[in-house]
Amino acid sequence: MTTNDFGGVYCAAATPFTQDRSPDHAAFAQHCHALIEEGCDGIALLGTTGEANSLGLKERQELLERVIEAGIAPSRLMPGTAQTSVADTVALTRHAVEAGVKAVVLLPPFYYKCVSDEGLFRAYADIIDQVTDDRLRVILYHIPQISGVAISQALITRLQAAYPGIVIGIKDSSGDLDNMRRTIAECPDCAVMAGADPLMLPLLQSGGAGCITASSNLVAADLRIVFDKWNDPTHQAEVESAQARINAWRELTNAYVQLPTVKTMLARRRGLDSWTRVRPPFIELSDEERASVLTRMEQLEHEDKA
Repeated sequence: MTTNDFGGVYCAAATPFTQDRSPDHAAFAQHCHALIEEGCDGIALLGTTGEANSLGLKERQELLERVIEAGIAPSRLMPGTAQTSVADTVALTRHAVEAGVKAVVLLPPFYYKCVSDEGLFRAYADIIDQVTDDRLRVILYHIPQISGVAISQALITRLQAAYPGIVIGIKDSSGDLDNMRRTIAECPDCAVMAGADPLMLPLLQSGGAGCITASSNLVAADLRIVFDKWNDPTHQAEVESAQARINAWRELTNAYVQLPTVKTMLARRRGLDSWTRVRPPFIELSDEERASVLTRMEQLEHEDKA
């Protein structure tokens, strides 16, 4: 796989939990199968939306193993494998690569702030050098408002020069379209993926590669329409309608704290209570918030059918 082959619609999948807040493997596998049927090219599990940093190493490894056992091709999977320590990141990354995943999504080390590009380069280099597997493909993860650590275009360029064919792309969840466009311009071999659903279309128009997003848990079919038809003038009205639906659903996911809101919506969509559960420090929506979200969901579903 070359960088130019990489792109598409990927879901930053949420993780359902059983009553004791263990991962619900059966519900997760069901969800992944549904997402692919709805139009996703693959699943970016164990990321921010997946509450990965609230799961232990063994839990993360088991979630990946179990979803593959449930029939999801590893070539459709892009797990997040970053931890604050290089050793733990190497362990998760090596496990994922040996399972045959398409790529791994790597946050920078995110505990220490105000670190230099040199320090970040050394951390990423240590991970890649210690995994020592030609199958490794890395998607960098830029979400500075959460991680507190930004990934610069200069760092991307240096990593790609040092590890050609390994560091192939970046998920940019900054919400800064101008930054994504700078990456496209300055790092032409880097597949730039939008981390916010409304930005996929303008990113594609600027030469971007697709998306890895939370709302694709709910609007995969519409993202598929936009990705497949955005550059075909004969489908302009269809793309505009799909984009309007994407924007409306995305707005609802942000009505309250996004992650428990998305999971409340998934509980309705998939018909399973395990989707409502979150791990601390998150808490579930209040009864009032939940009722508001479900009422708006019903309205959107009615509008989608109209």
